[in-house]
Amino acid sequence: MSNTASLRPQAVASEHIPLKPRNVAFDWADTPLHWIPGDPDSTHTINVLHLLLPAGERWFVRVYKQVLPYIRDERLRADVIGFIGQEAMHAQAHDEVLPHLKERGLDPTPYTAQVDWLFEKLLGDRTLPPGRARKWWLLERVATIAAIEHYTAFLGDWVLNADALDAKGADPMMLDLLRWHGAEEVEHRSVAFDLFMHLDGGYRRRVRTWATAFTALVFLWQRGTRFFMENDPSLVDGRASFREFFRAGRQGVLPTAGAMARSIPQYLSRTYHPSQHGSTTQAAAYLAGSPAATAAEARTAGGA
Repeated sequence: MSNTASLRPQAVASEHIPLKPRNVAFDWADTPLHWIPGDPDSTHTINVLHLLLPAGERWFVRVYKQVLPYIRDERLRADVIGFIGQEAMHAQAHDEVLPHLKERGLDPTPYTAQVDWLFEKLLGDRTLPPGRARKWWLLERVATIAAIEHYTAFLGDWVLNADALDAKGADPMMLDLLRWHGAEEVEHRSVAFDLFMHLDGGYRRRVRTWATAFTALVFLWQRGTRFFMENDPSLVDGRASFREFFRAGRQGVLPTAGAMARSIPQYLSRTYHPSQHGSTTQAAAYLAGSPAATAAEARTAGGA
């Protein structure tokens, strides 16, 4: 094998499985605002997912529908179609949490309006002439999605192993939402990267779009946590702080800063492939026992 070939991303073949969307449903009637008891900081840090994901994953779907005609590999095409179905369900499931937050006195609309603008206007379709400019913008967004999916898979793997959330008595309905979603992110963690490599694969584009995606995610996440803490009706002078973030990481109810830092060179390695990180077997095992996923399977089997 040549040195050049050895630097190419190598997929782990055993980690590939066919993808299918699961038509899950959740009931938020009994879920408290602070669903991690006594820990509003960690609760709201994770709650930012409900603000970012609906608009973000609908954007993924729109971009990938435009990409389908360019896919020349039939297995990858099937993976992308499965990815689209799963991401559409993720957007819907997290969207349905927002009315629950509003009923608990925390209206997320001012923040979600900004997120919608980001994905629909700043990262949306542009009026470009057919040809090189239009394809460049499409490839930039494909590469950006691959970078974002690196972090959704990181979070999915983390939440599947976050036993500290169970130990602290986190709400089981919210945990099932997060772990169902996380398991599917682990299931399809290679699709966005494989699509990027199939259509382009340029290392400079990978680094550039990673830097943009990482910076945007950090900015939006800390802004969303501050928004929740400052507008939580049950808190007096609620404020987000890095000290609380580091404390939650040490306790295991949030990812640690060290783990997030180590994820950076992973993605930027020339030999990186998402299948090398996380376990499809673990994801499938969770989905086989998830209350929401098994209920969805039963409804599908019953024709409901």
